Amino acid sequence: MDVRLSSEQEALRDAAARVVGRLGVHTVADLDDPERSAKLEAAVLAAGWRELRAADETGGPWASGVEAAIVAEELGRGLADAPFVGPTLAADLRRHAGAASCDGETVVLDAALGGLAVGTDERAVAVDARGSATGLTLTPEHRLGAVALDDPCIDVDLTRASRSVRTGVATTMIQPSGPVSTDAQQRWTALGLALTCADLVGVMRGAISLTTDYAKDRRQYGVAVGSFQAVQHLLADALVASEGASSVTRHAAWAVDALDPNEALAAGAVAKAYCARAVRTVCETAIQVHGGIGNTWECIAHVYLRRALVSIEMLGGVGPSLDRVLASRGIGDDDGLR
Repeated sequence: MDVRLSSEQEALRDAAARVVGRLGVHTVADLDDPERSAKLEAAVLAAGWRELRAADETGGPWASGVEAAIVAEELGRGLADAPFVGPTLAADLRRHAGAASCDGETVVLDAALGGLAVGTDERAVAVDARGSATGLTLTPEHRLGAVALDDPCIDVDLTRASRSVRTGVATTMIQPSGPVSTDAQQRWTALGLALTCADLVGVMRGAISLTTDYAKDRRQYGVAVGSFQAVQHLLADALVASEGASSVTRHAAWAVDALDPNEALAAGAVAKAYCARAVRTVCETAIQVHGGIGNTWECIAHVYLRRALVSIEMLGGVGPSLDRVLASRGIGDDDGLR
């Protein structure tokens, strides 16, 4: 694996960074600016980033998992409130099923957010669903189905909306589409894990940048609080955690297309377990270094934490991810390690 970005990938990263730099969420007040939000969504749509994993003329994806992760990371860093992960996973799922791409869709995960919801009459969650009218699920025969999204939004994450839905009786078959194989489901899940990890890496980068700038400006006892060794240690530890998360996420994104489905899933699970732990430390450090103001609504640090908490649970947090790693290595309850 070559961890270096190509010139095209660097250009993609820079383009995404410019978009969130101009139209992302920089203050809590920005969340209540519908004009800015509409411009951001229009920019993401016009760039075609949601179609990076849609099928090309050969049936493969237009872009690799690395390219999709690059965009996810930058959107996470800028707290972008335009849907990306959900629609991207919907496009990739349609590709695996051999169905034509369609705008205005996201994916529906089971109630534990551990995987794609199957069309039984149970509650499930449509993730990253702002602006989506339809959520994609699997039928019990592992074919592609769709459910209308009309339930109230869940607003834990102030930058992305999720919806509680009931699959099963409301699920309709998408034609034409074939069965989604086990290998395809594993590769799809690996992509989902890589994208949520990339979002978490972006959140960490944004939170560290926010906190570092604050530590330079905030003065106590006549000096910047960033000059205190205790604060420096906290920020250094946060940076180390984010760098480790970046490395393991880059490998997971590469593995989506480069390794066998089971190995790609294991790489994504390892990355998710690491990133899910690291991002909590980083976001809590951001709030701690901000001091009292860090616990107020006006400080945007809590928006990073809220986004992180949702991305952690999408497709499973630390526990489910470690279970996936063990399962990929054939380790079960009888081995005393689960």
